[in-house]
Amino acid sequence: MPSFDFFTAAARRAACAIALALASLAVPQAAQSEPTEPSSAGRQTPVAEFLGRYCAECHSAGSAEGDRQFDSFRLPLTSVDQLITADEIVDQVTLKLMPPEDAGQPTEEKRLELLDVLRKTIESSRERFNTSGGQTVLRRLSNREYENTLATLFDRRVDTLGLTADFPKDNTVAHMDNLGDALVTSGFLLDQYLQSASRLVEARLGKTRMEPKTWHFRDNFQQYEELSGAHRSVFNYEYLCLYEQPNTDTRQGGYGHIEDFLKGVPVAGLYDIEVHAQAMHRDTHYDPKIFRIDFSEPFQLAVVPGDVTKGHIHYPQAIEPVLGQAIVPDEQPEWLKFRVWLEAGQTPRFIFPNGPYESRASVIEVNKQYKDEFDPKKYKAGVSRTHILREGELPHIRIGEIKVHGPISEPQGGKEEVAVFGPDGFQVERAVEQLHAFGRRAYRRPLEPSDRGRIRAFYQQRLDEDATPRQAALDTLKMILCSPSFLYLSEITAENETLLGPFDLAARLSYALWAAPPDDVLFAAAESGRLTAPEELKKHVIRMLEDDRSDAFVNGFTDSWLNLREIGNLPPPRKSVPQYYSENLPESMKREARQFFRYLLDQNRPVSEFLDADYTFVDKKLAKLYGLPQQDTLRLADGFQRVSLVGNQQRGGVLGMAGVLTVSANGVDTSPVTRGVWVMENILGITPPPPPDEVPSIDADVSGATTIREKLSKHSEDKTCFVCHRNIDPLGYALETYDPIGRWRTNYPSPKGKGSAATIDASGELPSGESFEDFASFKKVLHKSRGELFVRNLIEKLATYATGRQMEHADRFRIDDLAARLHSDDASGLRTMVVEVLTSELFRSR
Repeated sequence: MPSFDFFTAAARRAACAIALALASLAVPQAAQSEPTEPSSAGRQTPVAEFLGRYCAECHSAGSAEGDRQFDSFRLPLTSVDQLITADEIVDQVTLKLMPPEDAGQPTEEKRLELLDVLRKTIESSRERFNTSGGQTVLRRLSNREYENTLATLFDRRVDTLGLTADFPKDNTVAHMDNLGDALVTSGFLLDQYLQSASRLVEARLGKTRMEPKTWHFRDNFQQYEELSGAHRSVFNYEYLCLYEQPNTDTRQGGYGHIEDFLKGVPVAGLYDIEVHAQAMHRDTHYDPKIFRIDFSEPFQLAVVPGDVTKGHIHYPQAIEPVLGQAIVPDEQPEWLKFRVWLEAGQTPRFIFPNGPYESRASVIEVNKQYKDEFDPKKYKAGVSRTHILREGELPHIRIGEIKVHGPISEPQGGKEEVAVFGPDGFQVERAVEQLHAFGRRAYRRPLEPSDRGRIRAFYQQRLDEDATPRQAALDTLKMILCSPSFLYLSEITAENETLLGPFDLAARLSYALWAAPPDDVLFAAAESGRLTAPEELKKHVIRMLEDDRSDAFVNGFTDSWLNLREIGNLPPPRKSVPQYYSENLPESMKREARQFFRYLLDQNRPVSEFLDADYTFVDKKLAKLYGLPQQDTLRLADGFQRVSLVGNQQRGGVLGMAGVLTVSANGVDTSPVTRGVWVMENILGITPPPPPDEVPSIDADVSGATTIREKLSKHSEDKTCFVCHRNIDPLGYALETYDPIGRWRTNYPSPKGKGSAATIDASGELPSGESFEDFASFKKVLHKSRGELFVRNLIEKLATYATGRQMEHADRFRIDDLAARLHSDDASGLRTMVVEVLTSELFRSR
């Protein structure tokens, strides 16, 4: 039996060691030189003259708009703060955002003269500020990386255990979930790590051996609440029926369980599940609109785990990954087979992924519209099902028999046994050697003598306390999985080294692209020392991008850059947009962006296609949402397909994707300000300042305004509002032709009882003078006038994600070098950009 009580005590001691180890680790800070007093000659430069004439009135100590004070700005640049100010001036003047259009304007000659002086000054100060560049903060694994790492080390999916279900949610900075300064560690989280390690090791390696067994269920298929009476009356519980998709509001028939198997499987393992099932009444004559599904699609049956100790068995539970899925036949019942992994105590549950949305509402509507078809003596209005099941044609999946067989015997004791102890399994005489080998993989580096001593001592301590050799080894595995060397991407590169050593570089690369530890090939390259050579590093970057495991990079980066992780946090009302729920649109929305990114990456397509493209990737659900002709030809089984947008003025690029348009709205209505800020931050890399406390809300003094544009116009009449809104609002106006879930529209919703719907005006003018009439022309203006800004922002986002730290101002020179190299080589492909970032000095530096 596992010595859990001992491990808990031992783990507490380990937790104290972790805390002490973390407290001793200093976070490197960028050095900043103190500003020096400029000479009097510096006051007569073109910069001082320009700022004094065109900027000082608004940006001085007395009235500093946007918290910027230019009256004290002097050359040469002697501090990071001055460098930041210089950069801001260059950006504002280059884009003609400043001086504002209602102020006096410099001549083009004066503008160019200022920019020339500032750019040369910034470049000349490069060496000074390069030496104060930031370093990556010691960071722990994010929850996402933690689960991926354990799945890699144990060579088995771990999502069925829900190891991070009770962990605190990871903090994000700029939507990124893997930045060291945001990934804090608390005492509660340490306790969760201890419990998680124990659960995983005991569930996978400490389980009791059991001979395979078969369970066969033919009856007593009880279903709860309002389904129970009808099923007893009509079927006598001989059938298990699914009437709706899972996770609806009413939860009636979304989960089918086995009443006689509530205790679940006795041990964790692979199990064969056979289900005798049939799709009933897919050809129903009832109005399809009642059920909100596409009856041209075959019904689907899927298996998810359930645990009666974790919540109601026919309600959604926290841990229910889809374990298997199949098409259900129409004509007659057939045996459908699944091989799934179940944890001890889990029981299989069956779901209807493309089933009707909310069975209760469907039954009520059938009773209303088709009451004349039923025997009036038996007919009952409302949610009564008995007469419909006897006489009607209610669409559902019907299951008559279920077989469960397992646990299935696996070669060499199972994948976990091989992954942890090697092909020969646990060997008492080699136990310490095997534990050292696992520690090397878990720590992602060769073990130090202190590591080896700690592992050996812990194993011996457990033996001295009368644990069996195997249990002692399992407890030692738990200790390894609670070590800071496992939980943290702590660097072993010497403090006096600027560039990462080979093992630290291998770990950084593998977590950037796979969100998991280095594989044997990458580890061998690090062990040989070759990995630090740029060409060798480039070879591995390309190899890893071509591996399916790089989907972790595609998913993680698009979730962060485009903030797709937040889709669903502000969902629309169920009654107003039922298809958002009934067709699981959030998942399709994310997949479109990921497929698009993956295509640009694999084909090395120009990054400019993120701004505008004549194609995208859709499944049947998105094709319908977008009104594309493919909605009539695509099937659900086709998944995502590349479709042409030639001649389509409504889509193209990430700004036309429903995922982006949904996450930049609030689920109920849209705002040019919210979407404009999203474009500034995520596409252009500009963070607008927060509104001052004294700025009135948008509802102030907007009497007579009938559209959001008119409201914003009145709102911006306040000069404190105008400065920011002139930069933000035009970027959002272009996206007003999309509703809160990304559907195209030409009019705003009609206000109830308040007249006709207002026509949407998607035109605008950027502060630099470029104008556009609609979404299509806006993308062209964005590409032409802000294309370089977008490229630089994308490079910075990639560098931030890959290094696990925010880019500091001292990093700007390296980012500039990358942008210039990509531009000069005409190498604008996404793959080229990713490879350049991941082989750059910026990525390879501590």
